[in-house]
Amino acid sequence: MTKRLFAIGDVHGCFDKLRALIEDKIHLQKSDKLILLGDYIDRGTQSKEVIDYIIELKEKGFDIIPLRGNHEDMLIDFIFDKNNLSLWIQNGGSETLKSFGISSLESFESKYIDFFKDLQYYYSHDDFLFVHAGFNDEAINPFEDKRHMIWKCRENYKHLLLENKIIVHGHCPIKESILKKQLLESKSVINVDTGCVFVDKMGYGKLSAIELYTKILYSV
Repeated sequence: MTKRLFAIGDVHGCFDKLRALIEDKIHLQKSDKLILLGDYIDRGTQSKEVIDYIIELKEKGFDIIPLRGNHEDMLIDFIFDKNNLSLWIQNGGSETLKSFGISSLESFESKYIDFFKDLQYYYSHDDFLFVHAGFNDEAINPFEDKRHMIWKCRENYKHLLLENKIIVHGHCPIKESILKKQLLESKSVINVDTGCVFVDKMGYGKLSAIELYTKILYSV
């Protein structure tokens, strides 16, 4: 049985905040389950350290489910299709290459490519659905629209497969005060992306985790 259930929002290369959040704030245990909501890379300066840390925790036996964000998806797309490489570079890809100490995507070690390719688009646990961005509320099967899951956020859902679920996502940066309000009002859609990489924007710049059973918020 899962003792605690955590979700952490977009990391974007902010390794120091991620480690402080996991080790100093939530004190992650092997009896806990942690869902990471994607966007581990780009923009920040420590993308490699973030990925290495996630891999290390999983290898040590921690119950961690890393989901796919649009930034990981862009990276995978451009490894196999160079036509749109500039889009990824413009969205922080150059910082990722620098972090890994490489100059081209062909230089990525296979273990990192495997990590990115194996990322799930969504995860279901108890009454919760975890996804990077959101689901297509108009689709017959909202779990088949992968592009929607990594690009499109929604504040509410009416789909029969979604309406009784609590949907936990990232992707769309919000102020920590908004997240606190969502938890206080027991919203059925919870956005955990408090814009950790945007330290120059008032009200942003924090990496956040939620313990879903107790609705306790932890931030660094």
